Amino acid sequence: MQTAGSRNEAMPKVLVRPKVFGGFQQDLRKSYLELFEISPSLKYTPEQIDSMRDYLKSAKDYCVGRFKDRATSWENRLQSAEDRLKQITSELTEPRRHKMHCTIQNDRKFKTDAQLLADHSIPLAYENRLAKLDLIEKWPADYQQAKQELADGSYHDRRWADVEDIGFRQIEPGQQDDIRTGEETIKQMKQSGLMPKELDNRTVVDYVNSVGQRVASRSDLRVPLHVTVLNSKEINAFALPGGYLFVERGLLEATDDESELAGVMGHEIGHVVARHGHKLMRRATIESVLTRAGEAAASMATGGAVGIGAYAVQIGFYGVGFLLDLNLLGVSREYELQADQLGMQYAWNSGYDPRGFIRFFDKMASSKGYVEGGSWFKDHPPFYERMVDSEREHMFLPGKPKYIVQTTAFEKMKKELAKVTATAKNEERQRPSSMAPERGCPAAGKTDYKPGEPVENLCSPPETTRLKHFSYRTAIARTSKSGYAKVGGSNHEIR
Repeated sequence: MQTAGSRNEAMPKVLVRPKVFGGFQQDLRKSYLELFEISPSLKYTPEQIDSMRDYLKSAKDYCVGRFKDRATSWENRLQSAEDRLKQITSELTEPRRHKMHCTIQNDRKFKTDAQLLADHSIPLAYENRLAKLDLIEKWPADYQQAKQELADGSYHDRRWADVEDIGFRQIEPGQQDDIRTGEETIKQMKQSGLMPKELDNRTVVDYVNSVGQRVASRSDLRVPLHVTVLNSKEINAFALPGGYLFVERGLLEATDDESELAGVMGHEIGHVVARHGHKLMRRATIESVLTRAGEAAASMATGGAVGIGAYAVQIGFYGVGFLLDLNLLGVSREYELQADQLGMQYAWNSGYDPRGFIRFFDKMASSKGYVEGGSWFKDHPPFYERMVDSEREHMFLPGKPKYIVQTTAFEKMKKELAKVTATAKNEERQRPSSMAPERGCPAAGKTDYKPGEPVENLCSPPETTRLKHFSYRTAIARTSKSGYAKVGGSNHEIR
């Protein structure tokens, strides 16, 4: 593992009965949908839950601090290399200059990757764990409350409960007034070079459009829906005012069935219906947003990290789409909850399994979302609130005899998409990059984060990652007569 320095302090200490701590770790790796099913039968005490929460918060602070220190170390190393290059540039032979350029380029990558982990990925990973802990603690009571609301009919008093009238009700007047705003935004994005290229595959584009039109026709949308598929590896979709919906290639790659895609598109249609983009743009002009995004893109191209919205955006993982999404659509917690509810209603009304949205969110939060799907978590409400509100909405929607989950058209699209992705990756390897302008450099070496692995493992001692056999020498050596073991370095007790 590449490193330019790290903290010497130990991991937070926790006093734990191995079975309890191991059980917590295993349960916190389960999906939200599974935890909704099993949490009423779990037997953790309030004291155990509080102790685990303290441990997770301390572990997050430790891990964030460790990678902030690492980013600082890489920054110092990078500054030294740049200063050295400036001092001896007139004396360099071409081979030596190339070698120094490669060193600086790689140091920039490691610095920005460490910053991303510290500022974004690690906090998200632990936020997800803490949300699942909240679910274990709170969902049994919330579930009983939801059942009571079903029994006494009070669920009909919730916001937008009139799902039988979808298409005939009015969520927010004036949707048609947003069309010109959306058109102007798209025009300026293209002129500024901030719109990724459209995906050129008729099978994929027609399929995505067909799903979007199906959901839109069974929604509260009062304007035509224009669906554009962008050839970008980012896991994201975003909607602009007036019915302009953009789906990025990376999101299509990340979906596993048609109900997941329908749930995401329903969510974005919900933003248009509720006129969230219009409301946000009243606070900032399109021009100012695009100017900020352009400045950020320019800084990123020179190896910098720029604070945009809630997080620092790093060149290691993100593209320009994230910058735009943060600023244009971002950012209201309440708007996201509204779009979640409307999106589930629209997927349900279109015949899709409304839990497809929950499955996709869960997947993003638990694996790919740490880095590749960052736009999904730009400034969203707490994960627990989103998941519980979505599950409650699922309980309150009238049941259907059969939901659409998977289709042969989706599977055909995925086969075509694989060809597009392979071509895009090959072109990316051959294309000069503003973020890696020096060609022919040796591999930078192993990075701290391996895609697909839990981010928390970056800082966890062996005791917290090998859960099947909690009989580690270090844990056993520290086991006290009372049956507790010290794991890692602050004291929390999980009995």
